[in-house]
Formats: sequence, C-alpha cells, structure tokens
Amino acid sequence: MGKKPGKREIVFIDGVRTPFLRAQTDFKDFSAFDLGRFAVSGLITKTKLGTADVDHVYFGNVIQDISTSNIAREVALAAGLPDSLPATTVSMACISSSMALTTAMDAIGSAQIDGAIVGGIEVMSDIPIRFRKPFRQKLLETQRYRKPTDWLQFFKGLRPSHLLPEIPSISEFSTGETMGQSCDKMTAKYGVTREEQDEFSARSHQLAATATDEGFLGNEIVPVPTRRGKVIIKTDNGIRGDTTVDKLSKLRPVFIKPHGTATAGNSSFLTDGASVALVMEKQAALKAGYKPKATLRAYSYVAQRPGDELLIGPAFAVPNVLDRLKLTLNDIDVFEFHEAFAGQMVTVLKALASDTFAQQRLGKKEKVGEVPPAKLNKWGGSLSIGHPFGATGIRLVTTAANRLIHENGRYALIAACAAGGQGHAMVIERFRDTLES
Repeated sequence: MGKKPGKREIVFIDGVRTPFLRAQTDFKDFSAFDLGRFAVSGLITKTKLGTADVDHVYFGNVIQDISTSNIAREVALAAGLPDSLPATTVSMACISSSMALTTAMDAIGSAQIDGAIVGGIEVMSDIPIRFRKPFRQKLLETQRYRKPTDWLQFFKGLRPSHLLPEIPSISEFSTGETMGQSCDKMTAKYGVTREEQDEFSARSHQLAATATDEGFLGNEIVPVPTRRGKVIIKTDNGIRGDTTVDKLSKLRPVFIKPHGTATAGNSSFLTDGASVALVMEKQAALKAGYKPKATLRAYSYVAQRPGDELLIGPAFAVPNVLDRLKLTLNDIDVFEFHEAFAGQMVTVLKALASDTFAQQRLGKKEKVGEVPPAKLNKWGGSLSIGHPFGATGIRLVTTAANRLIHENGRYALIAACAAGGQGHAMVIERFRDTLES
C-alpha cells in the first residue's frame, strides 16, 4: 500500500507515448535513450510544459543498456530539461513505470516536490548480450596487464564454451520458467480453456483496430521519425484487426508443448516503445495554468512466491485498492488491465468473480465481483497494442484518463501483473474543475 497523501492531491495532467512497435521492426536501430527523448519532447509540446514546474524525473526500465544505466537522467538532458533536475530510474518488471508514477506520487504527497515527469521505456530490439563469466573475468584481468608477455596467460583456464555469448532469457531467475510456461500452468489450474483465451485475444485486436481507426489511440501517440526523417511512424504495428478466433485456433502452443494453451496469438509480443506523463500537486498545477485530466487516488502493490500463479497479482491488488477507498467494482466506470497473456487476463477475471477464491485466498466472505466486458480495455490492450515492459504502466493510466473523459465516467481502475509474482492496482478519478472539486 502507498502512503496516505494527506491534503495534497496529486493530479495527472496528460500523458503521451511513442508508437508501440514489434521488436526488430522500424525501431530496431533506436536505443531506449532515443525513444525516451522522443516521448519527453512530445510531452513538453503537448502540455506546453514550463520546466520550472517539474522537480524530478522518474523513469521505469527493465532491460537496461549499460551505457545509459540511469536512463531517466540521460533522457531528461537530451530533451532539454534543466541540468539541475534530478532523475531516477526504477525497475519492477512489467510495472516499472507504475512504480515511477507512485514514487512521484509519494514525493508529491509528502511535499518533497510539486511536479514530476514520469515514464518508462523498453527497446527489446537491442538487448544487452554479454560474454560468459569466465571470459568476462579474463577481460577484466587484462586491465592489470603491463607488458606484452602478460597476454600469454590470457587463455589459460578458458574453454571454447566460455567464448559463447549469453543471450538473456525472459524467465524467472527463481524458477527458471518463462512467463508463458507459468501462464500455461496457471490457466490449467483455473480451468481456463484455449477457446476463452483466443476469444479474449481476438477481442483485444479488434477493439484496438477500431480505436485506431477512430483516432483514440492516435491522440496519445507522438510520431517518431525514422530512416533519417524519411519515414514518420504514427501508429502501432502489432494490431491485427482481421484477427479471428478461427485463425487463432490454428496456432500451436509455444511454451508447454504440445498441451499448453498459450500461443503467439494469445500472448503479448516483444515490443519497443516509451511512454511519459506529467503529474503535479493539484494547487500547483492549477496555479500554473494546467488542466488536469484525473486525480490519482490510491494504489496497491502485492507479491507472492513465483510459481503456478506468477501472473495472478491483480486479483490481490484490486481488492486492496478498492477497500482502501471504500469502493466496489460497481463504482468503476473504466477498467484498464494489462494483458500479458489472454490466459492471465481470463484467470484474473475468474478469480475476482469467484466466491471460493475470495474466501480461501483473500479472507473475504464473497467475491470481489465481475468486471463488465463492455468497460474493460475498450480501446484494446497489451495483446494488440504491445507491451514494452518499462512503458506499459503509464500507457494504462494515460488511456484510462482519456477514456474517463470520453465516456463521461468518474472512476477508473488500472491493474497489472509483473514478473516475480508481483501485481499492482491503482484508482484514478476524473478531474472536476475548480468549481466542482
């Protein structure tokens, strides 16, 4: 649970993101530094940001480039923000930019700062690949070499296998299993069928395609120039509007073969992208002339032992944050849940709607409730839009705030799972102008 914000209200001014692109496509030559710079520059333009209104920059990033380990600082400098502005990079798997946001919320709520830029970046097209440890140690040893004959001992103790590169695996260090393997185990445990997963995935793609056509997603996107400015990327490239359950049903399992149910079609794909937002203390924002979109009300983080329920975190985080605000699912107008896998989403929804789960796992007498499909991820989700690990959290909040305004709602609930058996949930409220607040 986060700290109580006291009388200082934290408001969400606005958020933007780059297009989210499949890894190894049009962003493959970019670094996290590049995409972060594009996103922050776009936010500055969209919000007409006065740099004096920002006291800190927080960014989430999971797979870090060794050259820009504090990517928040490098992005802030490249985007023209003041040299005197501190910047912090945080990492919490798929909820890294959520942590960037809530860290800013705590700092604002405790009166340490009045405003912050928060965001996240991931470039899966350019992951760091390193040598194996014996060879790394040999390379470091060479720093002590002083004469040519010292090099004669370089290969002593090395084997040919030590020269092979180590390619990072997207798996749990504690279990050795990938998220997909854990998701397959979880869906089997909760009786989630392949058909349910394919139906959910097809829905995500079709909704995202419609939202793109109607301009809803485009309103959040900062165009990015590629190929030396010859091509301008304005849209996400992972959305398949022609996806159907029939097409998805023909795909083979990719994690647990041959009996798993997670496929390339009902799993989120490796994605390049960045997202960023401006958050401020309410009175400071109004005094500076900003028009907030939402008030950030409360958040929750949870964790449990990784295993066959690695991705069920939202089922625990959601009731936490609702209880804190004395709300129920019936009070929520907009739901934005991270879609790591269709099976993960269906499992979480079933758990929230289960009396047995509530009684045995949450210590509650009855279920948390059903999430109305018509209110859930109405503009698509991570299965279709994409999932740059460090950037998804801010995308969810940005979309939730925009949907609240478009749909004339009051409360939005954001939730996401994350590696390590972790989960996150947040409630935001549509901002009312000063006469109504």
